[in-house]
Amino acid sequence: MNCIIIEDEIPAQKILKSFISKTPSILILGIFKAAIEANSFLKNNTVDVVFLDINLPDISGIDFIKTIKNPPAIIITTAYPEYAVNSFELDTIVDYLVKPFSFDRFFKAINKAKDRFETSKNPIEETENILFLNVDKTHHKITLNSILYIESDRNYITVVTKNQKLSYIESLKNWVEKLPKNQFIQVHKSYIINRKFVDKISGNEIYVSANRIPIGRTYKQELLKQLKIIQ
Repeated sequence: MNCIIIEDEIPAQKILKSFISKTPSILILGIFKAAIEANSFLKNNTVDVVFLDINLPDISGIDFIKTIKNPPAIIITTAYPEYAVNSFELDTIVDYLVKPFSFDRFFKAINKAKDRFETSKNPIEETENILFLNVDKTHHKITLNSILYIESDRNYITVVTKNQKLSYIESLKNWVEKLPKNQFIQVHKSYIINRKFVDKISGNEIYVSANRIPIGRTYKQELLKQLKIIQ
């Protein structure tokens, strides 16, 4: 994996460089003191992981992420743990390292980024409606038609069938783009459902094979249209 470091503190840069040098699976392409300096590099180079401080001199790390189109995996590095909850709302963030962090903690973050990287290269192998999901280095076999719903929780996806619940690092957006539109419908910012298993709709909830799933206000009209429900 290729990475860059966006960090304005020299000691923090040195620690990251030292830890990365001990990790064969990752290569540093560049080190930047400010997000603006890194912006053009990201546009012109393939970067798989960004080590990103939140408090930067020009723009905050969180605000910078929101400006990147198709951002790579982000590992936040900062001295302020109180930012962790809000930052994990961005599904491109795979981990949050609070300074000072150990090599063991760093290596755990790298493994999370590696899982995201491997999943993004080949997240789903499909043959005649059979899917193999790469979860924790194991390929789990399911069929597309067996999926009840897909749930997003921060930077994790859970694929739910009648017999399985498989969770791994992924964004819901990627599933929306890959699933057949005539079968799967996004009903909430955190949920995609299989219309085949819809039992009923009650208020702002949809029942999918007895599972109660919230309906987002901005998704309801399209959902009713897709299901051909006359109001």
